[in-house]
Amino acid sequence: MGKELSEMTLEELWELFPIILKEHNYNYKHWYEIEKEELLNCLDNKNIMRISHIGSSAVEGLISKPTVDILLEVDSETNIEKFKNILSQCGWALMSSQESPYLQLSFNKGYTKEGFAEKVYHLHVRNFDNWNELYFRDYLLEHKEVADEYGKLKLGLMDKYKHNRDGYTSAKSDFILKYTKMAKEKYGDRYNPAKQV
Repeated sequence: MGKELSEMTLEELWELFPIILKEHNYNYKHWYEIEKEELLNCLDNKNIMRISHIGSSAVEGLISKPTVDILLEVDSETNIEKFKNILSQCGWALMSSQESPYLQLSFNKGYTKEGFAEKVYHLHVRNFDNWNELYFRDYLLEHKEVADEYGKLKLGLMDKYKHNRDGYTSAKSDFILKYTKMAKEKYGDRYNPAKQV
């Protein structure tokens, strides 16, 4: 029968779910829209501030893990335990949870005991704020040469970190921070809730 995912060590999970990079799939955007609608149907909309398609699958033409990343931002009045329970009932598996220094919940869909399903999602739940991922995504969308450079960086890291997701993420961080900083300088307060009417 095999272990349940919840019984596996981090190393076992990384072995079962290695870093895989694939050419951009034009269905990612459509999969995101479907999942966004399902989230809106599943959750109490009064607490939802913004839902965004983030990560490499949001950038047309960019090589990426075959995973649709969704950023779901909620207000500070959200009952987090109730929120987690509702998402669990809607088929999302909670992978990690922290409430301070800021809210950061991570859920997934499409992880099975046999490996990845056809459609794989990561859901990042946070409070409404000026998140780097939004700026980095926009910068890549507007600067194909930077997106291409990012794709080459990821391909260069894939073999070394195939079974080490944390190492893979860490090895990309300098590149991401460099262009996120440039994006924030270029786009100003585009995503800053304090500046939005």
